[in-house]
Amino acid sequence: MSTEIVETNPMRALRIGKVVVNIGVGASGDPLDHAQTIMEQLTGQKACQQLAKQTIRGYNIRKREPIACMVTLRGEKAEAFLARALVAVGKKIKGRSFDKTGNFAFGIKEHIDIPGTRYDPNLGITGMDVMVTIERAGYHIGEKKHARARIGKNHKVTPEESMEYITKKFGVEVGAANE
Repeated sequence: MSTEIVETNPMRALRIGKVVVNIGVGASGDPLDHAQTIMEQLTGQKACQQLAKQTIRGYNIRKREPIACMVTLRGEKAEAFLARALVAVGKKIKGRSFDKTGNFAFGIKEHIDIPGTRYDPNLGITGMDVMVTIERAGYHIGEKKHARARIGKNHKVTPEESMEYITKKFGVEVGAANE
């Protein structure tokens, strides 16, 4: 396929499908409430709680106890938050952070590294994980209930395409795949 076709065909254009932000606290109560408050301040959306899948006695975690919170961002909110989150990691992502379908994830050690965030001593400092899904138009045909179809091999996003997209769109430096 020539590069002219890729650039002019709107179905081949890459986009950010969603950005999922997760804060794993490991305990319910005040730490989880503080994490949810921080998440809502950063993203502008209400965070939902995630429950423990199994009991771990050593950490005093019981099955179905809320231990984490998360937010899923889409559209302009996702791009705006991702731009700020990438600044927090120095606009550098390791090559091994990309999976075989072009999605990638990275961690932020302290939420106050994100530009525009102020430290609140009542809330403390917490880290978070950011997962990004890169997709093309028409990806949701595989998730439909009626008239579901497979996504063709040529339409799937490769890690190289995803790395190139992120580099051009956000000015991110991507390390080697084996880093």
